[in-house]
Amino acid sequence: MPEFRELFEAYGGDYDTAMRRFMGNEGMYLKCFGMLFQDKNLEKLGKALSSGDLQAAFEAAHTLKGMAGNMGLEPFSEAVCAIMEPLRAKEEYGDYPALYNGILSEHKKVEAFWVQLNGGV
Repeated sequence: MPEFRELFEAYGGDYDTAMRRFMGNEGMYLKCFGMLFQDKNLEKLGKALSSGDLQAAFEAAHTLKGMAGNMGLEPFSEAVCAIMEPLRAKEEYGDYPALYNGILSEHKKVEAFWVQLNGGV
């Protein structure tokens, strides 16, 4: 099996920064990473966008961005940032559904990365 760092870098993540945040403890990282899938902000973002609640959508996106950034999940973080800035400005923006779909797509990649880190289980 490829090593943790190799899998992390193949995903496109920032291994060095993430490991500094977790004091080099890959086990602690994995424990926190698993919590990402218990968080409801991805669902909240979708619901807020559907209802037109740009403030709630921004809050959910901001939380997702923070989690992704702390975990070194750069591609996921970038997808969330693309929607977060227009939401911050409370822009009525026709591309919100496409941006949200991009976030969902990246989230699936995060899930696949999680499975790889856990030995394909």
